[in-house]
Amino acid sequence: MKQVVIATKNKGKAKDFEALFNPFGYEVVTMFDVAPDMEIEETGTTFEENAVLKAETLAAALNTIVIADDSGLQVDALGGEPGVYSARYAGDHDDEANMIKVLENMKDVPEEQRTARFCCALAIAGPTMETSTVFGTCEGVIAHEKRGANGFGYDPIFFVPALDRHMAELSADEKGAISHRGNAIRKLALELATLLK
Repeated sequence: MKQVVIATKNKGKAKDFEALFNPFGYEVVTMFDVAPDMEIEETGTTFEENAVLKAETLAAALNTIVIADDSGLQVDALGGEPGVYSARYAGDHDDEANMIKVLENMKDVPEEQRTARFCCALAIAGPTMETSTVFGTCEGVIAHEKRGANGFGYDPIFFVPALDRHMAELSADEKGAISHRGNAIRKLALELATLLK
């Protein structure tokens, strides 16, 4: 099986990538496998900047093609927050605290103003190629309570009107079909076929 290196140590993201890449015949390898001690500081102000930073840094260190994502939640009523700070909105990678903070900040926001989206920028970088990026989104609504045990991050409070369920209530296949990361990966799939053969 062909391998694809993903610049992440997030186990939830790794599972998402595995579910999305396996049908294309790729085994997902993460930073846990190839660079467990490496830390890449996300200093960008946009999802794209952070994705490029991670992909180029790890690609240079490993001298191979690397895919990196930067993703998060944008809530319209909160002026786009948490945005690039999604993973550390209330505490570093504390999913529960992050969700509580969003729900608290949204407690007086009426139903019609609770629109939000998950965003995902994917960057692919390598030693002999120009870095390229794609962007995917998934539109939804911030619910009033958590629901579902699947997924990670803000999935339990993200309601998907098209499916009438919270993101955390979806199976991996259902999530992959509509998610921001799934949408971005499908855009990247054509490039991957050429680059990773």
